[in-house]
Amino acid sequence: MIATGNTSVLGAGGRALEHLPPDPQIVGLYITACASGAATANRQPAAVSSIERRLSALSWHYLQLGERLDRGDRHIATVLDGIRHTHGRPPVQKEAVLPEDLIAMLGTLDRGTLRGLRDRAMLLMGFAGGLRRSEIVGLDVGPKQTEDSSGWVEILERGMVLTLRGKNGWREVEIGRGSSDGTCPVVALETWLKLGRIAHGPLFRRVTGQGKTVGSERLR
Repeated sequence: MIATGNTSVLGAGGRALEHLPPDPQIVGLYITACASGAATANRQPAAVSSIERRLSALSWHYLQLGERLDRGDRHIATVLDGIRHTHGRPPVQKEAVLPEDLIAMLGTLDRGTLRGLRDRAMLLMGFAGGLRRSEIVGLDVGPKQTEDSSGWVEILERGMVLTLRGKNGWREVEIGRGSSDGTCPVVALETWLKLGRIAHGPLFRRVTGQGKTVGSERLR
């Protein structure tokens, strides 16, 4: 398991390994473990799309730490190609979003509006955590707050922990704070919660009243 909020990762056999600078060989071992189920909470093989989301999240995490993960390195690219060939269906999904793509998307959002702040928090959280849209919009501010919740968030000093309910039970996703407030998912979420005056219930909501009011309804 590679935990972005920690200082080490677990490699083959559960050995603790330093995660800086990023080692493509270790990342290759990690995605191999994901494909086999050894690195997933339910011990079920992860889908190719899930593995690609995790790779994107790792790339973003290392970028925030001033490092670069070379996804084209043979230890990653060859393994990923093998996983696609063995486990993948005919490619129908779009290519995975890269860190530079995310930065371009963030640049289109108006940080002076509630809608822009909300969408910024959603993009950064989703990318950093390798989350699906349904997982993002299903989050609450805290546990057991709404009937249709699929999880909640806990903001900590060094980052945040998302508790998510899936088909095979609950799992936790750790997201560390970024080196820059401008691209930090935790700062983006804290800003949205503060200016949106959200303290309970759905985390991400509809913005109404010409973009000036945060409603009570969850985004779908």
